[in-house]
Amino acid sequence: MKRNSNFHSHCTFCDGRSYPEDFVSFAMANKFRAYGFSSHSPLPFETCWNMSKENMPEYITEINRLKNKYAGETEIYIGLEIDFLDKTYNASFPYFQSLPLDYRISSIHFLPWTSPLLEENMICIDGPYNDFEKGVNNHFDGSIRRITEFFFESSMQMVEIGGFDIVGHIDKIYMNGSRHPDFDIHADWYQKPFLKLLDLVAEKGYIVEINCKNKTRKGQTFPHIKSYKELKKRNIPVMVNSDCHYPDLVNDGREATIALLKESGYAFTYELVDGKWQDVDI
Repeated sequence: MKRNSNFHSHCTFCDGRSYPEDFVSFAMANKFRAYGFSSHSPLPFETCWNMSKENMPEYITEINRLKNKYAGETEIYIGLEIDFLDKTYNASFPYFQSLPLDYRISSIHFLPWTSPLLEENMICIDGPYNDFEKGVNNHFDGSIRRITEFFFESSMQMVEIGGFDIVGHIDKIYMNGSRHPDFDIHADWYQKPFLKLLDLVAEKGYIVEINCKNKTRKGQTFPHIKSYKELKKRNIPVMVNSDCHYPDLVNDGREATIALLKESGYAFTYELVDGKWQDVDI
């Protein structure tokens, strides 16, 4: 069986830099068994990187066209990366549940510091550090600890509410957070809520992606490399995703990340095979 796969990717329907079929071509060249599209879902406000609701029918039609075209050569799946904003806007929302998707990823990119759910009322944790730092200073009194605790509180709420299959980049707060002078990933105020979150994920039975988008360039994965053994200790199923926005990066960082998973005791990833979730040897 071909072992390469990726279930987190972005194309021109959101902020990806090429057409869906270009990604399939690169995946096939890398002998991928399965390839999944997970465009950024529509939000209650417009951004330059989320899909618009008006484009959803075309997205579904195009990915299904590719499924049919490449049937027998590689498995193609259609998903969405759905933002968790709060209890009123998340993957469990009836609109997202009604879509004919193979899987759903739930991720946090925005933390709403006030209502209503408008972009100006959000702190983006996944954008430029300068913008993140301004948000921390303006709305959390400069406290990286407070915004980190809020991130994990939101993550707990996301997992409790559900409506998805895969937790996306579960600790993304450390990407920008680690650049703040007061950040400490080893501190109790970070580790205790993070491990509590892992306990809840294990209880609910969700998959955690090992997001290797930054592995080659920055040596980072999400979750942090040092947390793999905590995932294994809780028997949390994992998959390795490149979160690629360019076709030539569909396999970027994957082999190095899988080697680290093996060192942490993992022998399998959990993936869709012939449309069903099952273990795949690594």
